[in-house]
Amino acid sequence: MKKILLGFALFLGITQTQAQENNLQLKGTVVDTVAQYVYLQKFHNKMFTTIDSVKVKDGSFSFKTKIKTPELYGLSVNTVNIPLYVFLEKGPISVKLSPKKNYSSSVVEGSASQDLFETYKKTKDVEISKFITEHPTSIVSAYVLYRNWSYRLTPDQITQNISLLDKSLQSSTYVKELKELVTVLNGLAVGKKAPDFTANDPEGKPVRLSQNLKGYTLVDFWASWCGPCRKENPNIVAAYKEFHDKGFNIIGISLDKKKENWIKGIQDDNLNWLQVSELVYWNSAIAKLYGVRAIPANYLVDSKGIIVARNLRGEELQSTLKSLLDK
Repeated sequence: MKKILLGFALFLGITQTQAQENNLQLKGTVVDTVAQYVYLQKFHNKMFTTIDSVKVKDGSFSFKTKIKTPELYGLSVNTVNIPLYVFLEKGPISVKLSPKKNYSSSVVEGSASQDLFETYKKTKDVEISKFITEHPTSIVSAYVLYRNWSYRLTPDQITQNISLLDKSLQSSTYVKELKELVTVLNGLAVGKKAPDFTANDPEGKPVRLSQNLKGYTLVDFWASWCGPCRKENPNIVAAYKEFHDKGFNIIGISLDKKKENWIKGIQDDNLNWLQVSELVYWNSAIAKLYGVRAIPANYLVDSKGIIVARNLRGEELQSTLKSLLDK
């Protein structure tokens, strides 16, 4: 009986989804393009970094790279555009890679994680706790919580959802980063001191938050490439025009990559207040400092740097400023 139990325990250990280094067994074909190379990219912090490439021969490609699986990776025919999101895991996987319509017609076979991910994408309205409860051992559950839900939930809600994940996922990259995020967000509650930072304005001059706090200041995260940000900017401009003379100020933090795009966005949207950027996209140290996982995002702080409110948009921004400044 003991031998049976030991064997069962070993079986459980083998089938757990804890990420391990494995030689990838990935082959495929490239269609709808004359591309000469296929690039394997590692996902981290909403970005993909190329870790290997292979030459396409007679329309086919094959990777045997040693990588950590199961995890999310990207496959692409160039290093510029967004790749095909693909969950790679141990065992043979085949891909028909088509760059048409952002790789939407590509087909992945042999990855159970990818199958679940495709199912999730078709039912995005599913509540995250329900999804995790139904798939507690899948790396997809940890990824979806990290990528699609972390910015919608409170620190307590993130922690509660982490607890629903199987113990084999607790050491995954996604859960580790979620736990770090919870620590950061707990230090950014209303009534807490906003973290100080320094970054350069468009002229290359350093701007420090603590030296520019007057009245109430909106620490506003945005980017020229962010559609929802550009849609929200007219509301912020209107608030600035109405309340600036009464003590409302703004410091914009852009997650842009290219300086010219950043400056054009400032000019096109008439963002006539302090602007800074590290020009490193999601690698922004300031965004990490403020637990920003999606934009637009903002914090309203008083003259002493104390956080008064978070993520004020549209009418809510107007009404909050009115209650604070129309006295």
